[in-house]
Amino acid sequence: MSETTDGMSYSEPDDLRAVRAFVTERAIALGLPAGRIDVLTLAVSELTTNTLQHTSGGGHIRVWADNGRLVCDVVDGGLDRPFGRAMPAAEAIRGRGLAIVERICDAVYTAAVPGGTLVRICLDL
Repeated sequence: MSETTDGMSYSEPDDLRAVRAFVTERAIALGLPAGRIDVLTLAVSELTTNTLQHTSGGGHIRVWADNGRLVCDVVDGGLDRPFGRAMPAAEAIRGRGLAIVERICDAVYTAAVPGGTLVRICLDL
């Protein structure tokens, strides 16, 4: 695990606590309203957990503010993630994480990047 001012890398399940703490600290510093910090933390937790469950090599997260939005990129070595999906049934064992992320964030984008995929989530400040 490594950290910079606006980003950090993660590669082990034990890193998820540090990821959540990092995201919370950045959100506070960037002025995200207190009631929205849990939303951001939940979305990032879903994305980074997916990284660790479905890819190898971990990932990198970056958080900053731009044009009245808090922006968070999660980059990993995984395949492109389909968004725009229906919410799986309540009894479904898996598959709800990305659908939840889409519904709780103000905007979600995904793009292929060299060596993997970037998922960008945005929350209005």
